[in-house]
Amino acid sequence: MLSRVFGFDRRSFDSLSEQEILALAISSEEDDARIYRAYADGLREQFPQSAKVFEEMAVEEDGHRAALIELHRQRFGETIPLIRREHVRGYYERKPDWLVRPLGIEKVRAMAENMEAQAHRFYVEAAKRSTDASTRKLLGDLAAAEQGHESLARRLGLAYTPESVQEEEAQTERRQFILTYVQPGLAGLMDGSVSTLAPIFAAAFATQDTWQTFLVGLSASVGAGISMGFTEAAHDDGKLSGRGSPVKRGFASGIMTAIGGLGHALPYLIPHFWTATFIAAAIVFAELWAIAFIQNRYMETPFLRAAFQVVLGGALVFAAGVLIGNA
Repeated sequence: MLSRVFGFDRRSFDSLSEQEILALAISSEEDDARIYRAYADGLREQFPQSAKVFEEMAVEEDGHRAALIELHRQRFGETIPLIRREHVRGYYERKPDWLVRPLGIEKVRAMAENMEAQAHRFYVEAAKRSTDASTRKLLGDLAAAEQGHESLARRLGLAYTPESVQEEEAQTERRQFILTYVQPGLAGLMDGSVSTLAPIFAAAFATQDTWQTFLVGLSASVGAGISMGFTEAAHDDGKLSGRGSPVKRGFASGIMTAIGGLGHALPYLIPHFWTATFIAAAIVFAELWAIAFIQNRYMETPFLRAAFQVVLGGALVFAAGVLIGNA
């Protein structure tokens, strides 16, 4: 275990022979082409023009791999040693595309630029290690090509994603983010913040026992979070509505519901009743204004109207809880 963490079971780059460096370059180009195609597949449905950019980048990597294989065949024969990035200490690593999903446009472009910068540094160092003229020339050419990929991406972007298309894709990405995360999360936050007011403050004023009130709030918040999460995930699979993964929406709704309730339940861990109550009431006020801000920011609801609706509704539920608790 420790050997993996500290890289004791890996080779140092300086210990690699020229054949092993070529083999490492071949496997790296194969991986990069695969990653670019995965990016293209992940973007194709919603961002078809940007997907074409990464398809072209994958084709470029295939060309690099073919040139490296041909050089290896000429110098060392048909058998290519099995050596990959994870076998070399300190060598740059690539994250699988499923670890960086959802594939946002800007995220993918930034990662592609970073990939090319790392590949450029690798070929520069590899060229320094080579004593064969043809190998050194190819590695130097590949270093220049990797450095030029940023300009290639820009050229492809001008061809496939002009400014009007980029604006449209940015709007599509924002819309998908709102549908998948903001709307379910906002519904959960509203439900958790408002629906738990009555039971929590009713229990608080009925018992004036902070621990019992906390337990009521904890159970109400967690129960509401689980209920909202499963409801959001089950009622719409997202295929026809375009709202995205039901699992993501379920987690967004469930987590925000629980947070909304726990916000004013946690102060009752304070043993002094009135101190806990005043803090809980202040948190309720902050939660309601946060909901109004999110509605204004993402749902384009006028702030004053959103604040009036949320604060009025919350005040009525809060008052109901206090009245019931004092009954």
